[in-house]
Amino acid sequence: MADRVHPKNSPPQSNDAQTSPPHEAAVTTKPSSPAATYVVRIPKDQVYRVPPPENAHHYANYTRRKYRRSRCCCCLCWFISIVFSLVVLLAIAAGVFYFVFRPKAPDYAIERVAVKGMNLTSPSFTAALSPEFDVTVRADNGNSKIGIYYEDGSSVEMFYNDARLCDGSLPVFYQPSNNVTMFEMVLRGNDIALTASDQTALVNDVAKRSVPLTLKLRAPVKIKVGSVKTWKITVSIDCDVTVDQLTAKARVVNKDCRYRLALW
Repeated sequence: MADRVHPKNSPPQSNDAQTSPPHEAAVTTKPSSPAATYVVRIPKDQVYRVPPPENAHHYANYTRRKYRRSRCCCCLCWFISIVFSLVVLLAIAAGVFYFVFRPKAPDYAIERVAVKGMNLTSPSFTAALSPEFDVTVRADNGNSKIGIYYEDGSSVEMFYNDARLCDGSLPVFYQPSNNVTMFEMVLRGNDIALTASDQTALVNDVAKRSVPLTLKLRAPVKIKVGSVKTWKITVSIDCDVTVDQLTAKARVVNKDCRYRLALW
């Protein structure tokens, strides 16, 4: 409730001023009363809840922004919580899978290389070659509970330095767990032209009985765990192999294979 403050009474006028004779020249002016003062008290909660009309739209914009920020923060917290929970669950599942199945990468090695159509003394060597490589690869699947399906669509290439000599594909087969499989590939090349530097280097390597070759194999596979098969996974195998000659009786003198797996 507002309190009203009443103005004070004017001070009483002097009797001398009332009884002054009319012949006196001095005139006394009556003092003016002070302006009335009012104090209005408004409850504090009403001040915050009911803004002035000229600031009403500012207040509405502020409250809307504050509400949107609070909703965004709430949604972000929920999203982070869900992602964290999924990561934890995936980590637990991966740990259980590893301790139950103990997966490990298969081991690959080149066992034999037989070469045809690489007569370095014939006139065709300086023009174009049509070589044929018969390659035998040893695949060792040492997993006790995991099988491997080698699917169609693979590619195999044989290189000397950066020159591709021939290509082919991997046979389609299934390799069970705890199994060693020897598979053969026939790689062919048509009208392969080597540069002059590659021709000279190849002749020198054959003379030294040490011809370095590179085998690049890419194969789509599916992993079988129990009765469940995965989606197609790409296996990449790069093998550095050295043979003593480029004939059907070539002997592997050095070999080294590297294995990579692309899950997607």
